[in-house]
Amino acid sequence: MATLIFDTHAFVKQLTEAGMPESQAEVLARTQAALIDERLATKDDLQALELRLSNQIKELEARLTNQNKELDARLSGQIKELDARLTNQNKELDARLNVHINELDARLNHQIREMESRLKYDLTVRLGSMFVVIAGLIVAVLKLIQ
Repeated sequence: MATLIFDTHAFVKQLTEAGMPESQAEVLARTQAALIDERLATKDDLQALELRLSNQIKELEARLTNQNKELDARLSGQIKELDARLTNQNKELDARLNVHINELDARLNHQIREMESRLKYDLTVRLGSMFVVIAGLIVAVLKLIQ
């Protein structure tokens, strides 16, 4: 710490002129000088502190910038990995869904063909039965007419 200039002799002289005993004034002057030397900061002290703090702030900024870059790089890598995994999972899911859709489509087509076949059979039987009944009615009507 830079030394402040404190004129103890002038201080003692002022105190004794004001009525204080010289021995007390000298003790007070020494105590005051010690306090000033030990406790008060000079402009040079403050400038040195400001320079140290400024350097520490710059070092901290540099460390934080580096940490941010490292974190950004790690996160970017993790995001790319996650994106790749999700893309693969989506492709797998899409493939499985397509298989299920195709299976459902095949089953539905099979059921539709079965229903069409049964419907054709039922219609054939009913129409045949109707023809037999109509033919029977025609024969009966013809017999009645004769």
